[in-house]
Amino acid sequence: MTTSSSQPGARIVGVGHYQPPRVVSNDEIARMVDTNDEWIRQRVGIVSRRFADTESVADMASEAARAALADARVHGEEVDLVIVATCSNVNRSPSTAGRVIESLGLTGAAGFDVNAACSGFVHALETARQLLAGGATRTVIVVGAERMTDVTDFTDRSTCILVGDGAGAVVLRASAEDTFGPIVWGTVPGLADAARIEAPEGTFVQEGRKVFRWAITEAAPHARKALEAANLRPDQVAAFIPHQANLRIVEHLADQLHLTDAVVATDVQESGNTSAASIPLALSKLLRQHSIPSGAPLLLFGFGGGFSYAGLVVAAPQYPSEEGSL
Repeated sequence: MTTSSSQPGARIVGVGHYQPPRVVSNDEIARMVDTNDEWIRQRVGIVSRRFADTESVADMASEAARAALADARVHGEEVDLVIVATCSNVNRSPSTAGRVIESLGLTGAAGFDVNAACSGFVHALETARQLLAGGATRTVIVVGAERMTDVTDFTDRSTCILVGDGAGAVVLRASAEDTFGPIVWGTVPGLADAARIEAPEGTFVQEGRKVFRWAITEAAPHARKALEAANLRPDQVAAFIPHQANLRIVEHLADQLHLTDAVVATDVQESGNTSAASIPLALSKLLRQHSIPSGAPLLLFGFGGGFSYAGLVVAAPQYPSEEGSL
């Protein structure tokens, strides 16, 4: 998958995440709406999720970014760009990225937000990769952060059982070799309303059957194209980290892609659906829980509001001590 080029490439050198300490069980959700633990587990596979109390989207994004910097052993003054993927930040300005820069004291960094809902992190990752490849930047923090509980109607059983809060982040650095496969992304005409947060209500609304039907019938070919674009067979993938929308969808996608040898991220069980945070959050936790070799291919695939999707293959982090001077 790694390719040499006269242009600089990009490499993930660190990951991190943050989740609020408050764990919310299915039984607690059942005290809000007419549901129960067994029904939630059977339908979506979620056992628990985290709800923020005082933490804002920017607070969680900052903590995840700080953890990723520590993991990468990169100093803050080396960071020249921060990109945050989020669809739940209730503040229009400053951007969440601006708040992260302020919180971490990244005096030399530019920053902006990306909103492509649940596929936003992969969109932000590709944006960062292109900027690194073009020489516009050298070290980038990419974060997915959501406080979905701020935009959830807790009288709507179809959505409130799903959501959770949290953030995940990666640090990217310019590299002589590009460790990313080509991105496969797009939107699905006619499904823009299938998952949305719009005025005047401003709450998360989902046409669950439409989303589920697309995910189990149309998503796999797009994810497969990302593998093909990276010249990889399914048996070469070390891990699959899809958007954590629903455990049934995650398992179905892995089966359709024949990823029998890959570790499949199933963080939705303990974190719920955290939208743009779900892929980096699951990625960070998976790399801490499993022995994934440095440079091993990881397949990321996001889909959701818009209706957008994005998939690409990235190499597992290779840390500075392993590859010498960056």
